Amino acid sequence: MQTELHTGIDMAVALIRQDNLPALLKTATRQLENTFGLTRCWSLELDLSGRTLQCAALGEQGEFDCGDFSHPFAHLLQQGKARELSRAASYRLDHEGFQAMVEASNRPRSFWLEPLKGKDGRTLGILVLCNEEPEWEGITAQPLYRGLLTLLSHQWVSQFKTSDQVWQQRLLKRSLDHLHDAATVRQRCEQLANTLVGNSKAMTDLRAQIVRAAGSQLSVLVQGETGCGKDLVAQGIHRFSNRAEGPFVVVNCAAIPDSLLESELFGHTKGAFSGADRAKEGLLAQADGGTLFLDEIGDMPLALQSKLLRVLESRRFRPLGAQQEQHSDFRLVAATHQPLSSCIKEGRFRRDLLYRLSQFPLQVQPLRDRPEDLEALCRHFIREYTAREGVGPMGISSHALSMLAGYSFPGNARELRNIVEFACLQTPVGDDIQPEVLRLDDLFPSQETGVPSDVQVQMVPGLPRADQVDDLRAAAQAFEAAVIRERLRQYGGNRAQAAESLGLPKRTLAHKCLKYRVTES
Repeated sequence: MQTELHTGIDMAVALIRQDNLPALLKTATRQLENTFGLTRCWSLELDLSGRTLQCAALGEQGEFDCGDFSHPFAHLLQQGKARELSRAASYRLDHEGFQAMVEASNRPRSFWLEPLKGKDGRTLGILVLCNEEPEWEGITAQPLYRGLLTLLSHQWVSQFKTSDQVWQQRLLKRSLDHLHDAATVRQRCEQLANTLVGNSKAMTDLRAQIVRAAGSQLSVLVQGETGCGKDLVAQGIHRFSNRAEGPFVVVNCAAIPDSLLESELFGHTKGAFSGADRAKEGLLAQADGGTLFLDEIGDMPLALQSKLLRVLESRRFRPLGAQQEQHSDFRLVAATHQPLSSCIKEGRFRRDLLYRLSQFPLQVQPLRDRPEDLEALCRHFIREYTAREGVGPMGISSHALSMLAGYSFPGNARELRNIVEFACLQTPVGDDIQPEVLRLDDLFPSQETGVPSDVQVQMVPGLPRADQVDDLRAAAQAFEAAVIRERLRQYGGNRAQAAESLGLPKRTLAHKCLKYRVTES
């Protein structure tokens, strides 16, 4: 008892002698470690706003948002009671700062989280005690432990009173940093508006989300219909990320045959398979230090999805035929026009891969849902056409805009670009685009003219009237062939554009062209 008394007096004197809060906390944590045989002890300060905990010993990783419940300190502040945290429970917490603390503590078997409060009940901060022996009651019930915490709280409050100016300066700096961050986001959104055009709320929100996504390392999944600009979203994320100086590697999962896609992604060694006469670096390796954009990931073969999932978890892969694994530090952005939830139900897409891809999900709204963007997009495409060709129309008439407003644009902004560029070619230099030069999709004229459906079908050459069909299967195939033939004509024989406008992979369109004997001419 006498030894404990002397120990307590010595500890109290050491605490009282500290003339600033960092020194006080450093002394207290060292005393706790030495006196009670702890493997490590950490102190976290709660700022005056009550929104952030700071652990000075962890540096930049030691800041914890009190509203972020992915670390245990937020729960502790909310409940106001000390608690034990096991090593197994700590593994499940996916918070970078907390995991850094766990690693720096050599991953002990148990943690004791102790909130510290002043006499007025205000929370001052948190102590984190680490030990291999989780018998915390034998430590926390000791009078020496309780007395040390009481004295520490008293001295902590005293330091608050003498360092109020420092806290105020810290809050002011944080406010100024927040204003600077807001200005940066606004500036980058304005730059994005040059490529992702539109003043609708949907587009304004999308640009802000792109800037936020660019500031993180989370995997981004961009979903939206064909032609809505998912590739522009991916480019924007790369452009404003800290990897902007690195490579931007694009993989179109629908355009590469299944048999070649794995080799394209992972690369291969010389002699890995028949025809591999030299080694080839894969796209995963090429994306090191930059961004990997997997376009149309919904068309990726199921067998390759499981291999991709492992790569995303470890950033390690093995080229075909290689003995050693390679590492690639890339940031992933994926995109698809397919409803992946339906693909999962049909067994064509892995649920766990979807969870890994969609850490930061982005949805691009179709053009028909944001008609207020139509005029801005038209004028943007006219300016691009004029800059490229050297001449072009002055603008677009209100009557032409009204005509476009009545069309649903199944091909979205890409289809609008084609329509506007064709109209630019038909319009005299210096004039405005008029309704008569707009070439809308004549497969579906009823949207604009109100033509009855039976007349509409007859406008696709070679098809019988509905009341003349006596073989439904043959008629359905003839209609599909006619639609493909007309769409190829619309895009000048470009199968990639035709397939995209129909929501098909390019290889599926090629198969149907062969099956129905459809040519590009």
